Amino acid sequence: MQAIGIEGGEGPAEALKVIERPDPEPGPGQIRIRVRAAGVNRPDLLQREGRYPPPPGASDLLGLEVAGEIDAIGPGVDRWRVGDRVCALLGGGGYAGYAVVDARHALPIPGGLDFVEAAALPETVCTVFANVFEAGALQPGETLLVHGATSGIGVAAIQMARAAGARVIATSRGAEKAAAATRLGADLSLDATSDDMAAAIAGFGGADVVLDMVGADYARLNQEALKPMGRWVVIATLTGARTEIDLARLMMKRLVLTGSTLRARPADEKARLIAAVEARVWPWIEAGMMRPPVAATFPLEQAAAAHLRLEAGGHVGKIVLTV
Repeated sequence: MQAIGIEGGEGPAEALKVIERPDPEPGPGQIRIRVRAAGVNRPDLLQREGRYPPPPGASDLLGLEVAGEIDAIGPGVDRWRVGDRVCALLGGGGYAGYAVVDARHALPIPGGLDFVEAAALPETVCTVFANVFEAGALQPGETLLVHGATSGIGVAAIQMARAAGARVIATSRGAEKAAAATRLGADLSLDATSDDMAAAIAGFGGADVVLDMVGADYARLNQEALKPMGRWVVIATLTGARTEIDLARLMMKRLVLTGSTLRARPADEKARLIAAVEARVWPWIEAGMMRPPVAATFPLEQAAAAHLRLEAGGHVGKIVLTV
């Protein structure tokens, strides 16, 4: 099969090259997917740069989510059949013609979605669900503050929070992105380059949950923005991982600060999360309450261009490779 490798093991986007690999074979409890589309995510950029190695046992190829058809099934798999259209959460290996995955980490493609849209779902939706609805415990009627609101994670968070009956404050850089977040359903959309975000969030009543992909630069804002008993959930540190926390404010407001990653979770935990997502989020998609915006697609052999597009920013939604 064709796949994308990293020339020299790590490097800039231009290091991504087409290579040949043997077709993977599914083992017990696994399925093989004929990949039709693969989502591109920021962890892929980090792995390409040598800063996010795959967990033990995972493929060394990039790619954390795919969509396609099952074409081979390993022993002990009962749910799936050859030909089923699925999307799946991977520990790696998505930038390829075929991908092998734990059968419990696959989901049926929701009705009305094509392979490209389906490939934009697994990593993104699982990340939002695990952090906003499980760690953040967002409830109907509460307010979610989401930074980086027009990223793949951000657009899913807006739609999922609204589907759950919550209000959304979105922050993004630039008037066009702020307008896009409003169109996606944000109740208050702020331009981080010009708006007084602290004042605007306070005027809106504050936030119960913060989904933070920014890190250090927004630490003070998050502490100010959260209501008493608020939950601050960190999933990325684009502006740095070290910052100052006012412990007195944390105690007085009874705040919870937590964070997580998804890729290195045990297989059983991922299976539990996938099942929860299928039970709660898939009905929202089937009902038309959310749909993954896709900003751009690139053929697999143009993976370098896809990475450059993601690095450049300016997009709204996901970037997807087609195979």
